[in-house]
Amino acid sequence: MSDRPLLDTRRAVRRALASLRARSGPEPLVLVALSGGADSLALAAATAVEAPKLGVRAGALLIDHGLQAGSEEVAERAGEQASALGLGPVLVRRVRVAAGASGGPEAAARDARYTEFRSVAAEAGASAILTGHTRSDQAEQVLLGIARGSGSRTLAGIPERRPLGTECELLRPFLGADPEITREVTRAACERAELVPWDDPHNDDDRFARVRVRRRVLPVLAEELGGGITAALARTADLAREDADALDAFAAEALAGLRRAEQQDAVHAPGAPGAADHEVLLPAAGIAGLPAAIRNRVIRLAGVEFGAHLSREHTLALAALATDWRGQGPVFVPGIRGTRAAGLLRLTRQTGSPREKRD
Repeated sequence: MSDRPLLDTRRAVRRALASLRARSGPEPLVLVALSGGADSLALAAATAVEAPKLGVRAGALLIDHGLQAGSEEVAERAGEQASALGLGPVLVRRVRVAAGASGGPEAAARDARYTEFRSVAAEAGASAILTGHTRSDQAEQVLLGIARGSGSRTLAGIPERRPLGTECELLRPFLGADPEITREVTRAACERAELVPWDDPHNDDDRFARVRVRRRVLPVLAEELGGGITAALARTADLAREDADALDAFAAEALAGLRRAEQQDAVHAPGAPGAADHEVLLPAAGIAGLPAAIRNRVIRLAGVEFGAHLSREHTLALAALATDWRGQGPVFVPGIRGTRAAGLLRLTRQTGSPREKRD
């Protein structure tokens, strides 16, 4: 049996931990989010080998969602494996998953899990929590994004790292393109290391969209388009992320520039209300002159200042005040009232029902 899967998982972890080590203080603590499945078990084994070489302390965090009979025993066995690998501390937490959540049980479990990640990271002083997402997961995420009709940020898939609270970050060592770690690689790595992973029955439950993509959609695509479809989809995520990162940076610069221009040149319309609790004023001509990809991002960025995450429909409705001005009245989107006066696009906080404002 080849050692390649084992060595590749270790190389991926070594790269992620070396990068973390360069950003953190002495002897940072990382916690492997361990379910007992092949992906997280291969991650735990690789981390146990590589972390000490880099001066990184490595433990494990097991989240029991309580959604299946025997979940406590599964968590206990996974914790025993983590200890046997030399990880410590080994922390086990049971979470409550909200019933009837709008995003379904999968989203509710994820929300509960990540909330606990943040809590435990703060409690333990962890610099990072590592999860076992692979390039196989990335391919599935791209297809789910396409099905939702989402933009490049969603097609960019799962990020390799992102903030998790103020002092911790979430790292996904197996998402990098080199080495390419797929679900088949992690299972082979476990076999080579003589580790016995747990097979979550939810991974075979066709009620979940991700399972249907894995079991039905990807096999058809592989048969019709070739066996490299998983790698191609994951590569699409890499490219989309590069583009999305660049466009987001351009949009942030454009928003800052438009604000400077407004501060220098704009004059409030006669009779216009004064500054609200919070408002964003932007030159309408400047907004209209931007490429659509940048313009829409600028408006979404402005929306974030109000705690709003605008859909494409909402974004285009606000943009039309600059690009398709016909004297139309206020545009109301969740949390924001958009108006145009004296050449300015004015975004103000909207509370309560817009109908009440009109009465």
